[in-house]
Amino acid sequence: MSRGPARFAVAVASGKGGVGKSTVSLNLALALAESGVRVGLLDADFYGPDIPLMVRLKRSERLGSWDLWRRGGVEIEPVERFGLQIMSVGFLLAEQQALTMPAPLLAAMLRQLVHDVRWSGLEYLVIDLPPGTADLQQQLLDVVSLAGVVVVVTPQEVAHLDARKVLEFLGAAGVRVLGGVENMGPFPCPHCGERVELFPAVADGRSIWSDGVELLGRVPLDPALARAGDDGRPLVLAEPDGAQASAFGAIAAKVAAALAG
Repeated sequence: MSRGPARFAVAVASGKGGVGKSTVSLNLALALAESGVRVGLLDADFYGPDIPLMVRLKRSERLGSWDLWRRGGVEIEPVERFGLQIMSVGFLLAEQQALTMPAPLLAAMLRQLVHDVRWSGLEYLVIDLPPGTADLQQQLLDVVSLAGVVVVVTPQEVAHLDARKVLEFLGAAGVRVLGGVENMGPFPCPHCGERVELFPAVADGRSIWSDGVELLGRVPLDPALARAGDDGRPLVLAEPDGAQASAFGAIAAKVAAALAG
């Protein structure tokens, strides 16, 4: 197994979709880059690549052939955006084009996007995984040596239940879990300032925290976070003094400290 293109490769995983994993991946990468080091972001959610939209980059020309993945010696230039080096299958497909790559070839595609991209001097490579524990997650372990994984949940029992399956998968593979991020947490009411919790509390013993996973931070729910993603201007940059940017900064500091320790 190759170590990979960065000093530290960190995957961001979740048990289910809809928890804001790509939002966490992008803003975590940006927060890590604020320390002055070079950071890469690999969108490995091949069937639902959202990172291009979230950084306001899209391709209109349809890709008509997958010959790229069958040739040797191909080097792909990452896209530079907001100080990050970014690669996504969404940069190779038209915005609405479906990926029709047969599952057995996904490993070859993943290997090229990790090792045949011209990454430059990376301290961290943040890898946005698809949800669950299927082919791509398993193949990633054969493609790159992960320094650790961050697991994303929302404050819902179903999100924690599915995340515990991811934890079991990672534990069986001997992969280090750096901690978890709770996204869409309580937020202050814009009218009265009282904390509003949209989700019922997860029962003791049913959360990933009861499994000993360190809580890296809670990101409060805010419509601005969703708007920032759709507008292609991540909230860490759009509102650097806001509660969400502060949360991501603290999360990034804990991740960096855990990796350096």
